[in-house]
Amino acid sequence: MSTKTSNKSQEKIAERILLKAYRLMFTAKRMAEIYDENKAICSKYVHSTSRGHEAIQLATALQLKPIDYAALYYRDESFLLGLGLEPYELMLQLMAKKDDPFSGGRTYYNHPSLKREGFPIIPHQSSATGMQAIPATGMAHGLKFKEAHGLGTDGEKPVVICSLGDGSVTEGEVSEAFQMAVLKNLPIIYLIQDNDWGISATGKEMRAMDAYEFAGGFKGLKRIRANGTDFVDSYQKVEQAITHVRNRKGPVLLHANCPLLGHHTSGVRKEWYRTEDDLELHAIGDPIPKFHQYLLDIGIEESALTGLEKEAVEIANNAYEKALQAEDPDPADVEKHEFAPTTVTEEKGERKPKGAEKVVMVDAALHAVDDIMQEYPEALFYGQDVGGTLGGVFREAANLAKKYGDGRVFNTPIQEAYIVGSTAGMSAVGAKPIVEIQFADYIWPGMNQLVEELSKSCYLSNGQFPIQSLIRVPIGAYGGGGPYHSGSIESTLLTIRGIKVVYPSNAADMKGLMKAAFLDPNPVVFLEHKGLYWSKVPGTDEAKTWEPDSEYIIPLGKALITQEAEIAKIDSGESMVIITYGMGVYWAKEASKQYKGQVEVVDLRTLNPLDWETVKERVEKHGKALVLTEEPLLNSFAESLAGRLNQHCFQKLDAPVTAYGALNLPAIGLNVLWEKAMLPNAEKVGNEIGKLLNY
Repeated sequence: MSTKTSNKSQEKIAERILLKAYRLMFTAKRMAEIYDENKAICSKYVHSTSRGHEAIQLATALQLKPIDYAALYYRDESFLLGLGLEPYELMLQLMAKKDDPFSGGRTYYNHPSLKREGFPIIPHQSSATGMQAIPATGMAHGLKFKEAHGLGTDGEKPVVICSLGDGSVTEGEVSEAFQMAVLKNLPIIYLIQDNDWGISATGKEMRAMDAYEFAGGFKGLKRIRANGTDFVDSYQKVEQAITHVRNRKGPVLLHANCPLLGHHTSGVRKEWYRTEDDLELHAIGDPIPKFHQYLLDIGIEESALTGLEKEAVEIANNAYEKALQAEDPDPADVEKHEFAPTTVTEEKGERKPKGAEKVVMVDAALHAVDDIMQEYPEALFYGQDVGGTLGGVFREAANLAKKYGDGRVFNTPIQEAYIVGSTAGMSAVGAKPIVEIQFADYIWPGMNQLVEELSKSCYLSNGQFPIQSLIRVPIGAYGGGGPYHSGSIESTLLTIRGIKVVYPSNAADMKGLMKAAFLDPNPVVFLEHKGLYWSKVPGTDEAKTWEPDSEYIIPLGKALITQEAEIAKIDSGESMVIITYGMGVYWAKEASKQYKGQVEVVDLRTLNPLDWETVKERVEKHGKALVLTEEPLLNSFAESLAGRLNQHCFQKLDAPVTAYGALNLPAIGLNVLWEKAMLPNAEKVGNEIGKLLNY
């Protein structure tokens, strides 16, 4: 660990900044001491402090402006103090109190979510190591997009600071962030705080090079080293980095060596894994005595420094006593803020306007995005192969790049994590992203971001940072697509709280739901069945519909009764209902032809939120129900829904609610005979209908 100060560190910094930094260093030091002295209370919830990292954090925070953005991590306590947060506010989060300004008692210490006048904006970041790099880069990407299209603020340009530990840079998603930052020349500073420890693993165990050396492979990423034990050197290096980025000269990686003087966290104490030699070595780099001596050397009186120390101790002590008495959250509020409320609550526009022509689903999707791009200049669309001349492997974005330019519709690298996670940052700066994962089978690298960043942001930020994100995903089997282009993933998605999942089955619904999904302030995964795109699969002609007008919109969470049973059959107890979605709608309709008037078909259209009221009412109306899916059946959404209906509708049932889907296999074989053997079809569904009607 280097403790060497650069020659430039003797350049003058305003005395008020130096004294403020000294007071805040002592504030952070005293806070860490209080937490150790009262560990029975303070370690009830896991926390980490900034001991050893105070210099670089304060040097950065004291130079940020309200126009800026920050993605911080769990050791950035001094950073928050430097921005102007009070120790009392941080301690409210430490103890998970009701008035915790970041999360209302929902999330860990030093996990800020801040949208406050006069402060930089700090969107929610998860605890997942290194995952903040992608949303932070998305913020920078969104800022550059807005500036390029006349949507940014005039005057001084904002910067994005992304704080990372050196060990986190070994995460693949950090490399994705670096790649996009240099590819698009984005206004971001990656602040790397290197204390040479992971949890119990040292730098030598975890990496072949430090972050500064690693970043040398990213052409266009300016690299700066700072002595993180020295406030003055850190301040000047941060100033250099910020100036570079504000002037839009490209991204910067600022690497600062720091000692680790506290515990990894309160749950992993330093004495459990660190030697006396290691602790002594790190103590040499303590920035506080070094800064104290520097201030004496430039003429600051010892009495002035002592006064600042006493002030810091008093503020921290009083904050702790006050926080102890603060009110806990009300458990009755536990369900608040899973989603932000949407403004789209009713169907509008014309589903079949005068003079309308029939349109296939893929074109309805294209036209919906075109309408959105025309109406909302802050909208942009990106993913693999959707830009340029191709316009998507299914031509679902045909000509959009030509029409709107490659600043609004563009290709990304093969980086599913970036495609998904960047939307969190885009949303935070006011851009409205539509993105695409090329095939459902390839969404898995993006699941980390979807789960850790997008799904939790609204809830854990106490409603401050819902993420507006529309993620398009072609899905399903379509005749010989084989094991990596035919998969269904909805059940996995539906285990993730905090996201919405939409699955249209026809062109009109595609257009109306796409617009509602775009306007929804929450993350929406929009599943588009490839086999329905052109109505080429036999029996799917009805997926091609009259095209709705440009105002047409359907609220999410509203099912559609797409085929009704005859009243006489219902009254005589000879009817049933099929609850389904996507391709299942067409299997159900085709299969029901041999049971004339006996089968109602409900198209869910949205899987979360689920139209439970309609589903429950129709099941109770008929007394017999089949839940139909294309997914392998075992542990699926369909099986879960069938179980829920059996539980809640039991007294009105004439037969158990059953579920039917694909065989329980890990993939669909390439030969179409394997596909046919694995998946449901109209003939197989017809047999299931017969069993239920004859129960």
